[in-house]
Amino acid sequence: MSLIKDKIDSENLPQHVAIIMDGNGRWAKSRGEERTFGHKNAIDAVRNAINACNEINIPYLTLYTFSSENWKRPTEEVNTLMSLLVETLLLEAEEIFTKGLRMHVIGNLEKLPSLVKDQLLRVVELTKENTKGNLVLAISYGSQNEILNAVKNISADVKEGKVDVENIDEKLFENYLYTKDFPPVDLLIRTSGETRISNFLLWQIAYAELQFLNVLWPDFSKDIFFQCIVDYQSKERRYGLTGEQIKIQ
Repeated sequence: MSLIKDKIDSENLPQHVAIIMDGNGRWAKSRGEERTFGHKNAIDAVRNAINACNEINIPYLTLYTFSSENWKRPTEEVNTLMSLLVETLLLEAEEIFTKGLRMHVIGNLEKLPSLVKDQLLRVVELTKENTKGNLVLAISYGSQNEILNAVKNISADVKEGKVDVENIDEKLFENYLYTKDFPPVDLLIRTSGETRISNFLLWQIAYAELQFLNVLWPDFSKDIFFQCIVDYQSKERRYGLTGEQIKIQ
């Protein structure tokens, strides 16, 4: 039993946690290995994050799996990441299903190799009736492109008379994002000590709590996740209001 987990208030949980999984390359380099070694050893950390969410019933977990900018990395590294993704999905699909999790994928899937895309969609289909929680993989994803595509699609609908300009507000805009069916992010975690957002869920994290950890992703554990939740619960989320206004609501 985790002592840190015992500190968590089950009545004050984030509904949506997003993680920038960073530090695989540095973790490998510190051990005298190639960057790909770090990616191969990051799978346990992914399991830890998924299992931790599942244990305390956080309904949405989004993992920044592969960014639109990651395509610029060396070909060998990209190929390794794609192969690992397929391998991991093959190994973990049954467990994701039996945990009752529904998997979603957001991003520009058309850029993915057909084998990767087919495997992703297979697991999405396999888990579509599950209701215990939602695992969202952001793959070939970039938030700026997501927002630009939303603007283009809204513009097209305005031109076709499907949308009145006067009716465009935050809610309507969100319906054109990949995440239209998900709640906004409450807690964003980034590992590795970096303090950047890196083009991840820029719209969706407008009022999220941000936590930057000096932990490399392969070392991420369930207790580290639970501590993030405890720290999140110590914050007063005001959404632009004053503390006094929050107290009298």
